[in-house]
Amino acid sequence: MMRRRDVLVSGAAAALARPRPFRLAICSETFPGLPFEGICEAARRTGYGGIEIDPSNLGDDPAALTSAERARLRAAMKNAGIAYCGLHSFLKAPKGLHLTTPDEAVRKRTWEYVVRLIDLAGDLGPGAVMVLGSGRQRQAIEGVAPRVAVARITEGLTRVAPHAERRGVTILVEPLAPHLCNVISTMAEAVAVVEQVGSPAVQSMFDTHNTTAETEPLPALIRRHIRRIRHVHLNELDGRYPGSGAFPFEPVLRALRDADYGGWLSVEVFDFKPDGETVARRAAEFVRGIEAGL
Repeated sequence: MMRRRDVLVSGAAAALARPRPFRLAICSETFPGLPFEGICEAARRTGYGGIEIDPSNLGDDPAALTSAERARLRAAMKNAGIAYCGLHSFLKAPKGLHLTTPDEAVRKRTWEYVVRLIDLAGDLGPGAVMVLGSGRQRQAIEGVAPRVAVARITEGLTRVAPHAERRGVTILVEPLAPHLCNVISTMAEAVAVVEQVGSPAVQSMFDTHNTTAETEPLPALIRRHIRRIRHVHLNELDGRYPGSGAFPFEPVLRALRDADYGGWLSVEVFDFKPDGETVARRAAEFVRGIEAGL
C-alpha cells in the first residue's frame, strides 16, 4: 500500500509536470460604451485574467491623465480582480501624431509623446508592455521610402528605450499585415528592428491577424523568434473573435506551449457583433478548449 508521504510526493510531481495555464487577457475596446470600471468587470466576468488597454479609451489625451486619474484606473483593475497587461495602438490619440512623417517637428512631437505614454504605462502597473501597432501613425507617407520610415522608427526607439528601461516598460514592435501598414510586415522585419535597437526594453510580439505576409509555417516562425515574442494577440484573419473563422489556432498554441511561453495571450478583435460580452466569452471558451486538448 502506498504511504501518505508517497502519495503527496507523487501528487506534487504530477502537478509540476502539468504545464502552467496560458494567461488570457482581452483588449479594452471589446466593451464599447462602458466606463473603465465596467470594462474591467466585464473582462473578469467573461473569463479573462488580464486587461490590455487602448489608450484612446482613456480620453483624447491619455498621457495628460492626472495622478489621481491614474490611481483610479489602478484601483478599478484591482477591485475587479484583473491584472494589467499594458497599452496597445498607443498613438491613436491625440490626433496629429506620426512617427515617420517628413515633417521633423511632427516627428519630434510624436516621439516626445511616446515618452509620456511610457510614463503612463509604467504608472498603471509593473511589467507593462506597449504594443507599437499604430499603422497609420508609423507607415511611410508623403513620398518617404519604407526603408527611411523603418530607419526613423529604429532611431526613435533607440532614443526612448533607456527611459522605457528605467520605467520597467517593454515596447513591442508589432508586425502589421501589408494592407494595414507598408512597413514592418513580418516577424523577421520586426526582429531586425529589435536587434538593431539592442535594448531589453524593445522586443516584438506575435499577432495571428497580421500573419498574411509570412511565408514560413507559423509554428516554425514561433520557434524561430520565441526569444523575442513577449506578447501574443489572438483574432481571426478578418478581425473577428477566435473560433468564429478558420484560422489554425491549435498549432499556434501548441508551438507556444512547447516553447514554454509565459506571456499573455490577448484577444484583440475588431468586430464586436453580437455584443462585446458574447464575443469575449465565446473567445475565452474557444481558447481554453484548445488549451485543454494540448
